[in-house]
Amino acid sequence: MTSFSLLAPAIARDVLDHALALGADFAELFVERKRRSQLSLLSSQIENISGGLDFGIGVRLCYGHKVLYGYTNLADRNELLRIVTLLAAKDRRDPVVTATAFDFTRLTDRNPIALPLSADKLLEQKIAYLHAMDAAARAESDKVSQFSGNVLGWEQEVEIFNSEGVQVSDRRHYNRIMAQTIALDGGEQSVGYEAPGAMKGWEHAESIDPRELALIATRQALVKLGAAPCPSGKLPVIMESGFGGVIFHEACGHLLETTSVAKKASVFHDKMGQLIANPAVSAVDEGLQGNAWGSINVDDEGMATQHTQLIKDGVLTGFLVDRMGALRTGYARTGSGRRESYKFAPASRMRNTYIEPGNYSLDDMLATVEHGIYAKRMGGGSVQPGTGEFNFNVQEAYLIEGGRITRPLKSATLIGTGPQVLKEISMVGRDLALSAGMCGSVSGSIPASVGQPPLKVDSILVGGNA
Repeated sequence: MTSFSLLAPAIARDVLDHALALGADFAELFVERKRRSQLSLLSSQIENISGGLDFGIGVRLCYGHKVLYGYTNLADRNELLRIVTLLAAKDRRDPVVTATAFDFTRLTDRNPIALPLSADKLLEQKIAYLHAMDAAARAESDKVSQFSGNVLGWEQEVEIFNSEGVQVSDRRHYNRIMAQTIALDGGEQSVGYEAPGAMKGWEHAESIDPRELALIATRQALVKLGAAPCPSGKLPVIMESGFGGVIFHEACGHLLETTSVAKKASVFHDKMGQLIANPAVSAVDEGLQGNAWGSINVDDEGMATQHTQLIKDGVLTGFLVDRMGALRTGYARTGSGRRESYKFAPASRMRNTYIEPGNYSLDDMLATVEHGIYAKRMGGGSVQPGTGEFNFNVQEAYLIEGGRITRPLKSATLIGTGPQVLKEISMVGRDLALSAGMCGSVSGSIPASVGQPPLKVDSILVGGNA
């Protein structure tokens, strides 16, 4: 990894020593430079080309369990000392005489990049890519009424200093391509959407055929035109790999972050070592996969990323723990302190979170279902923090009859709780897939991967209009 510096270590040392002198137990500087680029297409025309550069420094002071946070856009010694003084005035304690010495940490870069945004001269290629998607979508059917495409990239450089002597820097690259098709037949309208992402530069696009990507979204929209109303009631549901993992992420993953565990706001806060899921279920959160959307070399507190086993054979084995979460709960940190930008203090957050593969094929699972739902693609939904109660739309759903997938359905929703669904998973497939998403929480919106193999939920409340 090419080394870089965003803030002079001498300035960082003076600022952190000043914070300790004003009574802070711990002090941290999070320095960030971010480049952004976005191209969007609508109605077969390039609608928007934008980009930007942002820089800022977040200052965090910890007094016991109390966190004080401020930020600035200036890498200026006096400005940073001023912010520290203002923050410390809110909770001044006895001064500590110390001199911070930094131990610079060199990271192994797990996410090599071929075409970084900082050297990006590929505007014409990106425009051609968007037009190729648009043409493929519109050629598929005269029922396609609208297509929109988006190419988004950003490059984030961070440097972290803290009063324990940590100095570490990391460069992160992200690329995401979005395709959305609207299909119309008479008065009926449906939408298809696909948005792969990776921790890569524009080389990410080389592995994704623009026509194939557009057709995934388009065929998803077309199949729902004239689809039958979804039956309602408690039914077995088979959920496809990839974005099906959004339910585990939202309804279970957030309950395993010390952000909620420390406040005893999670139903799992006192369940460590207990059976919380069907023994068929094992789940992890990790940041180690090369170039995966949610991967990181180092978290936003300066700790190297790792593999965290959350559930093993149905038993709760781990939480996602940041610095303050460790202080409040006694659990060891897991390299899970993440934040959107310098404007946010870090919190325990997910990286790549997924249910691990099992031993069944999709056909094995289908053969056990006489009447149920095949959820091929999940959509958005809502989750109740603490309890994991959820209501999720199924973006693409099919009826299962006599062990076979038969006809497409519309207006399907899945309703339940995370803890309940974990116990109802009886079969887990072999083919793990990850999907890219943006996760929002107290420390802003961050890239996170959701994932799972295909799996069978024996019984879940399905909302429909049949």
